[in-house]
Amino acid sequence: LLASDAKAAYEGDPAATSAGETIFCYPSLLTMTHHRIAHELYSLGVPVIPRIISEMAHSATGIDIHPGAKIGHHFSIDHGTGTVIGETSVIGNYVRIFQGVSLAGEKLPPDENGNAIRGVARHPILEDHVTVYSNSTLIGKIRIGRGATICGNVWIAEDVPAGSTVTQLKIEN
Repeated sequence: LLASDAKAAYEGDPAATSAGETIFCYPSLLTMTHHRIAHELYSLGVPVIPRIISEMAHSATGIDIHPGAKIGHHFSIDHGTGTVIGETSVIGNYVRIFQGVSLAGEKLPPDENGNAIRGVARHPILEDHVTVYSNSTLIGKIRIGRGATICGNVWIAEDVPAGSTVTQLKIEN
C-alpha cells in the first residue's frame, strides 16, 4: 500500500522528480506510513497505541488521520497541512486530496436517555478516483461518487453523484 501511495504522490505532482523524493520529502508519505501501521493495529483491537501513532504523525506533519479511517491504495495528500480524516471515513482507490480538506463526522445520535451513541458510521465515503481540492469540508455520512471532483473552499453535506464537479456555485454532471 505504501508503495502505491508513493507512486500516486509522484504521478500526481509535476514538481516531484521521483517516487523516492516523495518518500523522503513529502509529509503525506510520513503520515501514511504511520496511518497504515496504526490502522492495522486499530483493526486488531489494540487499545491506545494506534492513536499514539496517529498523533505522532499529526504533530510532525499537521495531517490528522484517525487510525479507524479506511483508505484504499494509490492515495495521496498534496501538501497536507490542516487535513483531517475522521474515524469512520472510507476512502477508495486512486483518491487525491489537498491541504486543509476535512472529512468530518456529523454529531453522534442520542440514545433514549440523551447519551451519545458511539460506534456508528458518521464520516464521508469517497469512492474511487475522487479528487478533493484545498480547504473543502465534507461532513456527515455522505457519498462522493466515483470520479467526482470537489473544487476548493466548498462545504458539502449531501451526496455527490459519480463524475460530478462541485464548485462553490453548483454541481455539474
